[in-house]
Amino acid sequence: MTNMKGKTLVITGATKGIGQAIAEKFAQNGVNIAFTYNSNAETAAVLAQELESKYGIKARAYPLNILETDEFKPLFEAIDTDFDRVDFFVSNAMIYGRPVVGGYGKFMRLKPRGLNNIYTATVNAFVVGTQEAAKRMEKVGGGAVVTMSSTGNLIYIENYAGHGTNKAAVEAMSRYAAVELGEMNIRVNAVSGGPIDTDALKAFTNYEEVKAETIRRSAMNRMGSPNDIAGAVYFLCTEEASWITGQTIVVDGGTTFR
Repeated sequence: MTNMKGKTLVITGATKGIGQAIAEKFAQNGVNIAFTYNSNAETAAVLAQELESKYGIKARAYPLNILETDEFKPLFEAIDTDFDRVDFFVSNAMIYGRPVVGGYGKFMRLKPRGLNNIYTATVNAFVVGTQEAAKRMEKVGGGAVVTMSSTGNLIYIENYAGHGTNKAAVEAMSRYAAVELGEMNIRVNAVSGGPIDTDALKAFTNYEEVKAETIRRSAMNRMGSPNDIAGAVYFLCTEEASWITGQTIVVDGGTTFR
């Protein structure tokens, strides 16, 4: 198995849900964690302390508004002062609530502002974050990037047009990045999750309906959990996945083929 000890993961949005599960999965395997949060500094500080005490790694939290892509450069400069390397970047943070008004809803109710915010948080954040991470990875001989996607770009999910189309866009962008960053020995992949039981999903107005339909469709007869996604992300960053790049790994419990 790959020896990950002493390497560094940068992940956006890791204070809860899928992001937290990913951070913990890497920390369990000796990887230092640099993660971002949007507003709750206290929660982020507690998580960093817990990761350090539990797994004996270095963990630091940094504020980041993914709708402000100019913040990525100073973010990575701050990470440079705390960590001596960057090996992995996971573009995970997403937006919901007020910023997606006009982007979450029926097709005839979609508005450019909400759609543009989702694009910025999904595609632009991946691009700018990966650009900064790649500069650091090149210095240590390479690395791996993973962007989060969802099966909402493969099958119809009510009110999900804005998110689903932008997930399709970020998957396409990750393939372009994979080709161009390959010469730096940097692999780029996407993990496309089926509906995962998180606070973000619970924010959907039709959450209970989505949950019931997911369980009905799943070959495993259950909802997905953040740990299901974390395992796939971790695998893609190991040497066991050294010839996997430009791919989208679907982790959906079989919900897209039933």
